[in-house]
Amino acid sequence: MTSTSSSPLALAAAWALLTLLHLAPAAVAVRPSLLFTLYGVAPAGELGVMLRHRGVLFAALVVLGGLATFDTGARRAASLAFAVSMLGFLALYVAAGAPEGALRRVAWADLAALPLLAYALVKAWA
Repeated sequence: MTSTSSSPLALAAAWALLTLLHLAPAAVAVRPSLLFTLYGVAPAGELGVMLRHRGVLFAALVVLGGLATFDTGARRAASLAFAVSMLGFLALYVAAGAPEGALRRVAWADLAALPLLAYALVKAWA
């Protein structure tokens, strides 16, 4: 279902890079101390639990992205999931007034990865 006009290796590399981008937030699920390192938030309390659950959801993205790296049949679903995650965060970030700090680093990382996402989306739906 994907176009064969581009390098399969380049597309797999794009998926691998998108997946790697989501690895650190996913690791929060099993290493709560990363919450403070990544976001400046204490891992204890209700907020810590919610953010660890967010890490579990990022782990699902990592699994889906890893699958999409090697299985072309997973790329449409993965492209939608990654688009919802990345574009959704960027929209929320802008709506919140583009705050400084840890969220700005996340926004820049997602923004920098948008060309990879666009490439993956186009190829998945071509």
